[in-house]
Amino acid sequence: MANLVDRALRIALTGAHRLLKLNWRVQRPRTFGAHALALTPERKAILVRLRYAPGWRLPGGGRSPDEEPRDAVLRELREEIGMTSHGAVRMACEVDEDADRKRDLASLFIVEDVAYRPPRWSWEIERIMEAPLDDLPADLSPRTERWLAAIRARP
Repeated sequence: MANLVDRALRIALTGAHRLLKLNWRVQRPRTFGAHALALTPERKAILVRLRYAPGWRLPGGGRSPDEEPRDAVLRELREEIGMTSHGAVRMACEVDEDADRKRDLASLFIVEDVAYRPPRWSWEIERIMEAPLDDLPADLSPRTERWLAAIRARP
């Protein structure tokens, strides 16, 4: 029964996401995000799969323009993966996803030694996984691939 509810929810949320995405592209405001390459003590990356979008992604999400990016990324990690503790938090880089129109600015962080207890169920997060940095899943979202390349390219 839970699988049937999850499937129905995935279909509904995916449809709503696509509809909003199409309508929002016309005249949407600039968005700000904070995402993390969250690493376990074993140096594995923690990735999430959203119910409404394909591919594995870095945990994180939106923030208001007046919210500090570091605070936002730690809040998102608590909400999405149930982070209970962490080590060092370093700003990796900022990526302007739509530079021509100045629409999407993402602050990317590296958060080390993340301990977490996944929530039992979430409207947004379908699954959480850990993967070695040199053996990430093939179905990463294109945005996640760009972000990881940007993090790797940092000095």
